[in-house]
Amino acid sequence: MRSSILKALTPPSLRGYQRAYLWPDIIAGLTLAAVAIPEVMGYTSIARTPLATGLYTILLPLLLFALLGASRTLVVGGDSATAAVLAAGLIAMGSSVSDSPGSDRWVALCALTALITGLFLAVARVLRLGMLGDFLSGSALIGLFTGIGIQVASGQIPALLGVKPRGSTWLEQQWGWITAVPALSWTTFAFGAGTIALIVAGMLFAPRLPASLIAVVGLLIVSIATSASAHGVAVIGKVTGGLPALSFPAGVTWADAVAVTPVALSCTLLVIAQSAATSRKVAMAAGERADVNQDLVGLSAANIAAAFSGTFVVNGSPTKTQILEQARGRTQVANLVVVVATALVLTFLTGVLASLPHAVLAGVVFMIGVSLIDLPGLRTLARRTPAEFVIAVTTMFTAFLVSITAAIILAVALSLLDVIVRQYRTPGDVLVPKADGGYEYDAAHPGVQSEPGLIVFRYGGDLFFANANAFIDKVEDVVSSAKDPVRWLILDTSGISNVDYSASANVVDLLHYLDHRGIHVVFARPTPMMMTSLRHYGLAAPLKNVQIFTDLDAAIAAFHEAQSKPAPSDPAANIDTDHSQNGN
Repeated sequence: MRSSILKALTPPSLRGYQRAYLWPDIIAGLTLAAVAIPEVMGYTSIARTPLATGLYTILLPLLLFALLGASRTLVVGGDSATAAVLAAGLIAMGSSVSDSPGSDRWVALCALTALITGLFLAVARVLRLGMLGDFLSGSALIGLFTGIGIQVASGQIPALLGVKPRGSTWLEQQWGWITAVPALSWTTFAFGAGTIALIVAGMLFAPRLPASLIAVVGLLIVSIATSASAHGVAVIGKVTGGLPALSFPAGVTWADAVAVTPVALSCTLLVIAQSAATSRKVAMAAGERADVNQDLVGLSAANIAAAFSGTFVVNGSPTKTQILEQARGRTQVANLVVVVATALVLTFLTGVLASLPHAVLAGVVFMIGVSLIDLPGLRTLARRTPAEFVIAVTTMFTAFLVSITAAIILAVALSLLDVIVRQYRTPGDVLVPKADGGYEYDAAHPGVQSEPGLIVFRYGGDLFFANANAFIDKVEDVVSSAKDPVRWLILDTSGISNVDYSASANVVDLLHYLDHRGIHVVFARPTPMMMTSLRHYGLAAPLKNVQIFTDLDAAIAAFHEAQSKPAPSDPAANIDTDHSQNGN
């Protein structure tokens, strides 16, 4: 009894914890903290919030996910993609809603967005909508994250150069810093370029070292030693220290909640897609099964905690999760170590951050943006699946030329359209004899037949309104172009699991067409769901003249037996029904 109670009280991600995991988790947690802390500080320049809010994203949110989520190693916190979606969405609403970035009202709206995102995630959990993440195809995600990466990286260039950002659209912003290059601050540029150089050097020569942390700490020391702010280098200034005060987002109204809801919806979809994909990947690598719906509980609580601690939307991070895996972290205990390390930084070290140049954080974020640009993925799509490459490129350009929210909507629409197009283009195959005996399926083409008088046709997808006519056309083509008059058509329906109302009407038309041509129709290996769907739409009567075989060989044998007997007036009259069952 006691053991069952303890099991029920143990967080899902920590069940089965072993003492041998503790030391590896502590080391992995410290390694992750060294990378995550400077990164989340950098995300504040994307979300346009105070520096401390970045640290808040890996304080209570990560703690609550560790206690309520299912994944053993998913790292939750601030994320470049969701921060970019958030900032772009609020800016697009205009000054009446967004006010100036970085202001108290801006922070409150960011927190409100996190709260609504958390509530949406809770609804998704109740309705078991973890599959919503599947609405973004891999090609759309490659394009989306590449577009976000281009926007994030290019958005840091003015801070790297020490020039004032200009323009409202992406193209205007790029032209703005290009024309401002003659006025760049060389001392500021030295800090920004130095940051990028240190991170790149770490990636190339010492990938296990926390290059971002080394760059931040090293250049912070240089800034203090050289009094960089006195030489025109913009620095962060005073950073709010201490743990966050828990409160509802201040000063927000119901109208504000309505206004930020579209942004929260975009963030919700992105959180589900990115977190679910990461959680599944690490679970499969460990020989475990991901529980996406339980992870939604943790993600919902994490975002609600983010809202009440005055920070922005949090997400499952693929890069940080990968770092934890590489550091041999075993469980969420490693993430609890990150929480403790972050609390110590907030309590004791925020004072020294005042002299950190903005260009250093810009360099960190620039490299984060570059890491999102998936050129190998784009090349693979271009070489292997040009249609998906078009989806990726279209989504990519929409992300930085129009808006990230529009790119997410477009990515979902293109992903669904891709599914419909694939279903519409489902190939039809005909069973043909092999040279050495037996049969094999071959792509349907004019003149193909299984044998004189027989066509065995297989369709590999469900029938619905968009592809029903294509299915009919394929059947009509093989029947009308066969070398010999077709007497039997065996439809191998093993690949059809469902038929909708529109398609069922098309099936009736097909049966009438075949009946007028004197062709006997057989359904071979139909799925129970397909037959249930057909009967549900009132097709019991048309199916009376359709024989149904659960075995394809038996259906072909029935054709041979029918051909060996005198032709009856009714094609089905003399067929042995021992291996079949009537359609009704």
